[in-house]
Amino acid sequence: MKAMILAAGRGQRMMPLTESTPKPMLQVNGQPLLTYHINRLKLAGISDIVINLAWCGEVIEQYYGDGSEFGVKVTYCYEPAGGLETAGGIINALPLLTESEEAFIVVNGDVFTDYDVAALTQLQLYAGEAHIVLVENPEHNLDGDFCLTNQIINTQKYTFSGIGLYTRDFFSPLSVGVLPLGPLLRRNIETGRVSTELYLGLWSDIGTPQRLMEINKNQEQNSVG
Repeated sequence: MKAMILAAGRGQRMMPLTESTPKPMLQVNGQPLLTYHINRLKLAGISDIVINLAWCGEVIEQYYGDGSEFGVKVTYCYEPAGGLETAGGIINALPLLTESEEAFIVVNGDVFTDYDVAALTQLQLYAGEAHIVLVENPEHNLDGDFCLTNQIINTQKYTFSGIGLYTRDFFSPLSVGVLPLGPLLRRNIETGRVSTELYLGLWSDIGTPQRLMEINKNQEQNSVG
């Protein structure tokens, strides 16, 4: 199985920290966010990783190279200035991600989590399906994004973690272009092509300097403890 780490975003809300640094290269406890994701994928037995790049993408490519120093194989997929949004970036990278009907994992590069992606490697999806991981709603997204698909009464919405398992046909017949993932997931949840799970462990969206500072403080305290 292959995996993709989304790392093409501009990170405007993280300025000035992202003035010359991609957001996934910001550090938690002295280590770039991207490194945490690469290590978790490697522990799950996934060594073939695609990273999409746009804003300051050369910083990421120079740091990780071909991935051999980190025990993985890294392939890069460049996007135009401004990026292609999440779904657009995945569609652009499909030739690198799928050589067969096998599903692939996608992880947002700007989240910090201890979710065990090995669980996703055990799922069996049919062509045209996807599976996404939801988390409890943080303060900045109290209304949530999606309901759990296995609930009889779907009223409570949870936040999309940025972690999912997808088949190539889930993105058919869409073409490369600027395209967000949220509306695509919503449409396919309604038609039963997307399943969900709720993860209650560590997860944080590193969307502002304040959140980055808080997660660093928490990790420092945990290390001391």
